[in-house]
Amino acid sequence: MTANLRVGGLVPLTTLDFPDHLACVLFCQGCGWRCRYCHNPQLIPACGAQERPWEEIIDFLKQRVGLLDAVVFSGGEPTLQLALPEAIAQVRAMGFKVGLHSAGIKPRLFRQVLPLVDWVGFDIKALPEHSTLITGVEGSGQANWKSLEHLLDSGVAHECRTTVHWHLFDADRLWQMAQRLRRQGVERFVVQCVRTARMLDESLSDSRAPHDQLRLWERMGKLFPSFVLRG
Repeated sequence: MTANLRVGGLVPLTTLDFPDHLACVLFCQGCGWRCRYCHNPQLIPACGAQERPWEEIIDFLKQRVGLLDAVVFSGGEPTLQLALPEAIAQVRAMGFKVGLHSAGIKPRLFRQVLPLVDWVGFDIKALPEHSTLITGVEGSGQANWKSLEHLLDSGVAHECRTTVHWHLFDADRLWQMAQRLRRQGVERFVVQCVRTARMLDESLSDSRAPHDQLRLWERMGKLFPSFVLRG
């Protein structure tokens, strides 16, 4: 059986998207949310103008056997595609480890995929009660945090990360969320400062950090065993 995964983009080499591994990133087409700061809005529609045939992806990976350690399935939201498990199986059969970037949009599907991957970069959007402001979808927060529970129960290596746009967060709200994540059992937390060059919501052109951000990062560093701030 051959997968028919819809891939809207490819990064051939990265050292950032799967810790301590040389990897490539496959950007899966399609996402069920409309995050206002999304910097890959072309990946949101179920079908995209820049899709690459799965056979072409496999040919690329054959040329990278022995050169790359891993393949990362990102998006979009990869777990929305039913072809994902078979695609992962094909990649694994070639000797690659598998990373997954996901927000757990569909908790049941997310849980089904977890046993197939080696590492997860999990996107926490906000506290459940604040998530709709970011995603534009009612119930997104409940789904996001339910999938977090599945991830923490799975034992799969992971990091949790949050993209911060300061029009959508303030320091207190971010700190409240961090405390809840720690109580849930999250050990590695990454804050990613938003890239404003291209976003789905063009009205969010500026993201000016609060004056007390340094104190916030210091508190985060004490709260989590591993805390990373990415610019």
